[in-house]
Amino acid sequence: MASKRRSRRPFGRVRKLPSGRFQARYPGPDGVLRPADRTFATSTDADRWLMRKRIEIEEGRWLDPAEGRTTVRDWSARWLAAVAPQLKHKTQATYRSLINSRINPELGDRELSSLRPITVTEWVAAMRTEGLSASRIRQAYRVLSQIMTSAVDNGLISQTPCRGVRLPRMPQAEPHIVTPLEASRIVRAAEKPHDLLIALLAFVGLRVGEAFALRRSDVDVAGGFLLVDENLAEANGVLVFDTPKSHQKRLLRLAPSLAKRLGAYLEELPTGGDALLFTTSAGKPLRYNQWRKAYFNPAVLAAGLTDVTPHDLRASHGTWVADRYGVMTAAHRLGHSNASVTTRHYARPVAGRDDQVAEAAEAWLRGQEGDGSPEARRPF
Repeated sequence: MASKRRSRRPFGRVRKLPSGRFQARYPGPDGVLRPADRTFATSTDADRWLMRKRIEIEEGRWLDPAEGRTTVRDWSARWLAAVAPQLKHKTQATYRSLINSRINPELGDRELSSLRPITVTEWVAAMRTEGLSASRIRQAYRVLSQIMTSAVDNGLISQTPCRGVRLPRMPQAEPHIVTPLEASRIVRAAEKPHDLLIALLAFVGLRVGEAFALRRSDVDVAGGFLLVDENLAEANGVLVFDTPKSHQKRLLRLAPSLAKRLGAYLEELPTGGDALLFTTSAGKPLRYNQWRKAYFNPAVLAAGLTDVTPHDLRASHGTWVADRYGVMTAAHRLGHSNASVTTRHYARPVAGRDDQVAEAAEAWLRGQEGDGSPEARRPF
């Protein structure tokens, strides 16, 4: 009688361990035999696991387990080095600070494949318990999310653990929208030449860093234009000239009187197109906190106002422009690539406009022009 021959497995190997459980091993795409990440109660369970692993490899979904054992610390460093050339200097500094102070101390020694959504949820909860601000927590989470998404894209893990995590809400701080008359009072109350700088915030809509970075060559007095192509930012105490936020360079028309005043001021500046318009008394670039304390805040108080920031003047400019000339025009003035940013953070309803809309609607109902003209049509 012929003896029974054991059938050969088409993929992988299974062996019984001294414990009575079964171990499965499979060849990866590189031919290296790798063990399963767990043992099995029966050989049938091991065979089923091998079948799923074979399909995974054939469909190109297989990930080398060794890659997943890369630590968060090592992958964060590699990721930051790769993306740094595309980031602004201040953004680089922020990312590096968050990785070193928030991500690595708690998660740096963990393997990428060991992180789960609950791990990230606990990490966020610990930062909240520590009393970290909602803004800082959300920043740290966004950086970790980018790091983990990159790990997925590069085949180190199959999915990111940064999913389904509830983050603290950001407090909604509404900008203080001033009227054009109030802004003019601040400008008139400011010390020269900082009155011009404040006027550029309120009546051109510049960011403070953009105003600080303006040079002689950026002003076209004859044409009445201002070129905004640089921004001065401070990161870890270091001042860095860079492109404007979102890299949005723009050419803006100036009010004729403001262009004339800038022209007169340029005559007092050193020659050379690279000369900064606004500097310290020692000729150094301005720093925001020092400038605001020395020149902006005193002007606000002298104008009889309180709780007005330089950013409020930019938001006010966006509101005035959006109200009269539309959101798209305001977005261009403010240097936004997306008009939704303008409406979400800057443009605000102007007091009294709703009453005016109601009056116009009455005219529309009567078949008249919305501006109240007597040109009548048939009543509604």
